[in-house]
Amino acid sequence: MTRSTLPGILAMAAIVVASNILVQFLYGDWLTWGAFTYPLAFLVTDVMNRVYGAAAARRVVLVGFVVGLICSLIGTQIMGEFGPLVTVRIAIGSGIAFLVAQLIDVSVFAALKGGTWWRAPLISTLIGSTLDTAIFFSIAFSGALSFIHPATDVSWASEVLPLLGSGPMAPLWVSLAVADWAVKLSIALLALIPFRLITARLIRAT
Repeated sequence: MTRSTLPGILAMAAIVVASNILVQFLYGDWLTWGAFTYPLAFLVTDVMNRVYGAAAARRVVLVGFVVGLICSLIGTQIMGEFGPLVTVRIAIGSGIAFLVAQLIDVSVFAALKGGTWWRAPLISTLIGSTLDTAIFFSIAFSGALSFIHPATDVSWASEVLPLLGSGPMAPLWVSLAVADWAVKLSIALLALIPFRLITARLIRAT
């Protein structure tokens, strides 16, 4: 770890911790407050990739993965009204989704780095966010993957309801995933502004 990457590491750790706390609080019917902070992890990764390179970005991702793993393990030991705050399936899904999505983001960004300034962060974040949502919600809540941890009861997530309250019929977890994905895509677009400003400032400072 170098002094140049330390701010990125601290920012990633702060985002992961905040998201693990905020995910406990609902925002409407389909989202938690954590859905609005977690996508900022892609912003941190992309800034590090642009300014310091893919190797530095991967180091930041690994730190975020370790911090997230620690938070999940702590959550599995804290009992809430309906059981552990973090189930084993959520812990597994969260860790795998974060690591795969972030590392794919780093690779895609590196491949597109030489193009127009917005192309690499936008495309890499869209791909990474889509993978993150698909992997996490499938592992954490899909009845088809109940073999991962049979003791975890996800029957509530399989209740068939109108998609997002008004669409075609689908399991509840699919509505949760679609809402989460929509937020990630929205933040990916909005994050282009701070990405441009932060990278320009850091590149001038290096």
